[in-house]
Amino acid sequence: MYGAILEKGEKYYTYLRKVFDAIGNKQNEYNWLITDCVCYPQTQRIDEKLSHEYCWLSGNELTSIVESEDFQWIWAVLSGFSKDIPLAKVLESPLPFANGYTGFWKNPVSIQHPLASLEIVPWDGSLTLLISNQKDVVDNFMKAFPLSEDLSLYNAT
Repeated sequence: MYGAILEKGEKYYTYLRKVFDAIGNKQNEYNWLITDCVCYPQTQRIDEKLSHEYCWLSGNELTSIVESEDFQWIWAVLSGFSKDIPLAKVLESPLPFANGYTGFWKNPVSIQHPLASLEIVPWDGSLTLLISNQKDVVDNFMKAFPLSEDLSLYNAT
């Protein structure tokens, strides 16, 4: 598992359009479970969709939301799943959470949901975590954000 933390060099840390650009729009390859979400979109339709205990979206739907309104996410866990994994199977495991989850800060780096392949975590509006089972996704993120750090090394200090 590979991870990165972005907490330096940006005016804002939890706007997803730049994150999606950094990972080469890989978000479109997954279905997304969004949990523990605190954000303030201006569009009521988006706000209502994200205000529940969880939200299940295709990568294209998530991209459309971010393209229509790139609002700041304060807290959330965006868990990316292979498109062949159904929501019913995903909901058999506990819902991931950001606020208060200590596992982010421990090695080995891991994704909370056992079936997820990618995790994007806006954390308190002050940093973004990216965890993936694909090294190239994290490498691309770190290239796009040169002040980001390897999460394993960050946790080791």
